[in-house]
Amino acid sequence: MDKNTIVGLILIFLIMIGFSYLSQPTEEQKREIRLRDSIARVEALRIQQAAEQEKAAFDAARHDKSISPALENIFSQDSLTEKEITLENNKIKLHINTRGGRITYVELKEYRTHDSLPLVLWRPEKSTFGLNFYARNKQINTEELLFTPGNITTAATGEQTLSLKLISEEGKYIEYLYTLSPDSYMVDFSIHTQNMNDVIAANSSFLTLFWGVDMPQLEKSKDFENRYTGVYYDFLGDDVESMSTTSDEKETLSTKVKWVAFKQQFFSSILIAKESFSNVMVSSKISQQPGYLKQAFTEIPLSYSGKPSENYDMEFYFGPNSYPVLKEYGADIQLPKLVNLGWKWVAWFNRYVVIPLFGFLESHVTGNYGLIILLLTLIIKLFLFPLTYKSYLSQAKMRVLKPQIDEINKKYPKEKALERQKATMALYKRAGVNPMGGCLPMLLQMPILIALFWFFPGAIELRQKSFLWATDLASYDSIATLPFTIPFYGNHVSLFCLLMTATNIIYMVINKKNQPQNDQMKGMQTMMYLMPIMFLFIFNSYSSGLSYYYFIATLITIIQTWLIQRYVNDEKLLKQIEQAKMKPVKKSKFQERLEQMQRMQEQRMREQQRKKINNR
Repeated sequence: MDKNTIVGLILIFLIMIGFSYLSQPTEEQKREIRLRDSIARVEALRIQQAAEQEKAAFDAARHDKSISPALENIFSQDSLTEKEITLENNKIKLHINTRGGRITYVELKEYRTHDSLPLVLWRPEKSTFGLNFYARNKQINTEELLFTPGNITTAATGEQTLSLKLISEEGKYIEYLYTLSPDSYMVDFSIHTQNMNDVIAANSSFLTLFWGVDMPQLEKSKDFENRYTGVYYDFLGDDVESMSTTSDEKETLSTKVKWVAFKQQFFSSILIAKESFSNVMVSSKISQQPGYLKQAFTEIPLSYSGKPSENYDMEFYFGPNSYPVLKEYGADIQLPKLVNLGWKWVAWFNRYVVIPLFGFLESHVTGNYGLIILLLTLIIKLFLFPLTYKSYLSQAKMRVLKPQIDEINKKYPKEKALERQKATMALYKRAGVNPMGGCLPMLLQMPILIALFWFFPGAIELRQKSFLWATDLASYDSIATLPFTIPFYGNHVSLFCLLMTATNIIYMVINKKNQPQNDQMKGMQTMMYLMPIMFLFIFNSYSSGLSYYYFIATLITIIQTWLIQRYVNDEKLLKQIEQAKMKPVKKSKFQERLEQMQRMQEQRMREQQRKKINNR
């Protein structure tokens, strides 16, 4: 950094200190702040205590197996016993309990947790599901009541259907109907009311469907999995949105909703409306329980008009957050948007290039996902090679022109910055060099690098796939566990992350030789050397597949740079530039306008100088 830069930084530092001193609150303002903080703490404590009391009451009711006599007078519970019924196909296993007629257990049979246990999304004591409404002046929670199960019927297509009825009197009941097809992650779910119009309160305009799940930790890194875990919902005819993944949140959605999803990094439970849901309340709370990530809950009002027969048709999806799978099950209802592919300006590359290309390689290279990532990287780097070559060539041209630039700087001192800039631009124009030619190709590559940053951590295809020392390419690789935790780094050492950092530093050293050197560049290069160190801390807990990709991509870039260096000769390049100078320069309209603006600026400066002289 030059003297002026150092002085500028010192001045900025002094200004910040002065501003912080002057902006300190007065004693009166401090008292007001303390009072507001005190009130806020009391209010937060009151809300927390109320929430804890509400949860305790809810948990007590959920675990209380007794049925009050008042409810027995409304719903027939005689001779009914609690039992569990299993529906399953080759993909999922469901346990449905006659108490509440609800799904209490969901297992994905094709997958395992990070510690090789069955992958269970719902557990009886960690999930809730049912209807709330008023009947004969009593509040009814169907989760407390026993349903009468029917026999499981199997259709010719292999569909299994289970009916459970909450019976009030002969011919008066609420029916839950579950249908599971073979080889499917979808479960059809319907609620049917029959002749309940004189049982359910006459002034009821809706039945409240409630659903809550404590989402368990399924992956190796709890903190990393938490970043992708939360409540998502699709506004009908609009976009998919989500609640905060880092704080507790509760919201009522006034716009119609097509589905609500309790999403984790690689798996989701989704409740999908046949038509739509209205006035849905959703909430998400960070779990304090060991082995759990978040507590998700939703309440959905189901419109009730008091007819003798009413139906509510829905579907459950219990399955992986795989882009091709979600596209198969719900491309028309935006289910694929549960897979986070990054911001809109980079997601298109993942959607239309990376995912199809990865799928093609996966179908032709069986089992070896390290090789698939290598081939994917090679294809992308070959595609980007023209930009890499153009960037290097532009840097080389700037480098060989540096002696001539230095001559211009000597001829025109800093006080004549406009003349210096004009002469420099004239040199670039005659030589056919674009000073931005080295930056633009790199900027064009940035969306691709960012897109892959989003792709790898969310790619379920890499989950629990091993390569070399990495046992799970979707999680971090660890060659050593430290006896202590380093802030922002962790307590493990990722070798792929170290290799990525090393290749980045090597590339910085090689690239330094290709760039024209000056005081400003030295300051910038110092910052560039710090970036790989920052990435070492950031990527240590990221997907090892991502670190491996960046390591391979940088290594290929180093090889490409070495080959280009052997091909591009500085002396020949300088001769080409000198020959280009001899050719007449055809000015573009943009250049003509730029020169016109420069002439006008020079004229204004001369007029200002003339006025100053006259005023003296």
